[in-house]
Amino acid sequence: MRQSDEDDQRVRFGRRALVLGGLQAGVAGALGYRLYQLQVLEAEQHQMLAEENRINVHSVAPPRGQILDRLGRPLAVNRHNYRLLLVRERMDSVEATIAQLRELIDIPENELEKAFRKLKRTRGFVPVQLVENMDWEAFARVNANAPALPGVVPEIGWTRDYPDDRAYDFAHVVGYVAAVNEDDLARDRSNDPILRLPDARIGKNGVEKAAEPLLRGRAGKRSIEVNAAGRELRELERDPGVAGDDLTLTIDLELQRYAMKRLQGESAAAVVMDIHNGDILALASAPAYDPNKFVFGIGHADWNALREDEYDPLRNKAVAGAYPPGSTYKMLTSLAAVEYGVMAPRERIQCNGKMHFGRRDFHCWKRQGHGSMNMKDAIKHSCDIYFYEAARRIGIDNLAELSNRFGIGEKFDIEIPNLSDGLMPTKDWKYAALGENWHQGETLIAGIGQGYVLASPLQLAVMTARIANGEKRVMPRLIRAKGGVPAALPEFESLNIAPENMKFVQDGMNAVSNEPGGTAYRSQIYDPANLIAGKTGTAQVRNISRAEREAGVKKNEELPWRLRDHALFVAYAPYDKPRYAIAVVVEHGGSGSRAGAPVARDIMMRALYRGVPPLEAYPPWIRPEIEKQRQEEAEGAVQEDASLDIRGGEGARIWGLDDPARPLPPIRRG
Repeated sequence: MRQSDEDDQRVRFGRRALVLGGLQAGVAGALGYRLYQLQVLEAEQHQMLAEENRINVHSVAPPRGQILDRLGRPLAVNRHNYRLLLVRERMDSVEATIAQLRELIDIPENELEKAFRKLKRTRGFVPVQLVENMDWEAFARVNANAPALPGVVPEIGWTRDYPDDRAYDFAHVVGYVAAVNEDDLARDRSNDPILRLPDARIGKNGVEKAAEPLLRGRAGKRSIEVNAAGRELRELERDPGVAGDDLTLTIDLELQRYAMKRLQGESAAAVVMDIHNGDILALASAPAYDPNKFVFGIGHADWNALREDEYDPLRNKAVAGAYPPGSTYKMLTSLAAVEYGVMAPRERIQCNGKMHFGRRDFHCWKRQGHGSMNMKDAIKHSCDIYFYEAARRIGIDNLAELSNRFGIGEKFDIEIPNLSDGLMPTKDWKYAALGENWHQGETLIAGIGQGYVLASPLQLAVMTARIANGEKRVMPRLIRAKGGVPAALPEFESLNIAPENMKFVQDGMNAVSNEPGGTAYRSQIYDPANLIAGKTGTAQVRNISRAEREAGVKKNEELPWRLRDHALFVAYAPYDKPRYAIAVVVEHGGSGSRAGAPVARDIMMRALYRGVPPLEAYPPWIRPEIEKQRQEEAEGAVQEDASLDIRGGEGARIWGLDDPARPLPPIRRG
């Protein structure tokens, strides 16, 4: 080989070596920089990512806030929930483990099927709930045999509980909780992790639903160390979260329970309200249901029985029911007549049993008529003809304006769902809703609380409270304290009613209950210190044809239950120093004087006397019956809570109403 060829070869080799060396140096430099970037510049970020890979954070449900009555007596509490979880990867055979487990405890087939479906969709190390709400004996048996049950994890959690002795009576007020479903998650905008927990339950009715954010609390966290496969190794940290707020209601436990007992056997509602501060002391709807059956999922048989019951136990009639107020509305027609100056209280209207207007006759409930009536007489005897004429003069829009001031058609902001708006019609409303013009004859019908006029028992109680108060638009309230902090009372607006005009109506209500001939005279309180002033109402639910009217209108007892009139009664007491208002509606109960007034009188007496009233407070004509009932109770034939018994003297049980130290009013026979 020539010298020149050797030189050229050395040069080419040197160049290649230089290029390879440069490439090696570049790669080494890039690796070094990347190591510097990972270990120095991005060290904090990657340390955080590594921690997240090493530690799993799980949400923890805090205890749900309790619901209490006005004296702090529990209506909804929390109790231990004994349950079993399954971890698939710890079991050699799921079927074999389940077979062993079923030798120890009963497992419903539907729960077993549900657990198998979840196990198939869930990673092997993730726990799946098998059964919950176990009794202690069954839970203890599983724990005692735990070594022979690999993959079965006994766990103690919390669940909602409604004390058995009061659950039924408070079902519609308190409501219930149930498992979170897909619809609940779709409606949720808070992204609250509590709702995503396997055993999550939220309020589905009553205060439980309306006050859900307050009762739920804030979720806690558990920090769990896991390995690379995501398997739990140990708990590193636990934050229990913040428990939900306890809610103290304005409801009085004993008065509520008595109201429910007094409504037993009826499809009915009763509302008792303090006329000064708006506290709702009783909010009863009958029949009711057991809310505990909903906590873990109500069975098909129980659910169908509730749905098919013609008395509709699932509906809270006290707030969701909308009824024609009937003659209980006539006080507002009276007030509108004097406020708008279209009728003087002493002006007399002749009632001959019917009034011809337009092309038809408008009938009074008393076929032969009442004769000459002034305002007090018309309220006392509930004369329809008088109020037809008053409504004709007032006009529907003026009547609606005044009615709105007294709560008819008003939706109240209280912590309970499904409140009815009721309805107070106007000319504009009818045209907008039905596309029809208003007819003057409809004004006459509205004047006696029929036609389009609708009100809930709560609205009727508010109406009565405002009449009794006489000055302020008192608003109802259901929550007395949140988290132990008393709720502030709002400033109530003025009714803007002349006191002398209000007095005419109040005197008329007094005559209804306390003067012979009044429609509720036989349901009076026989104690001048606690006179009740009220108004009966009977609301038709069917049209009466001309042929039937000529042949004789059928009595309620001759009709099927659903075609009978609703029975209503509203009242306040004591008449001279009002404190409480009440509204009672008995669906298809017939006459308000027979079915509504006695119920309202008895419930009102329990509030006034803070327990069982003295026998002398009842009218003489029913004392033998009351005395017989009390003798039967004393002998054990009828069981009644002894805490309700208050006949005066030492050891008497004082109720949980305001001013508990107030002595019992004296009984004066009259």
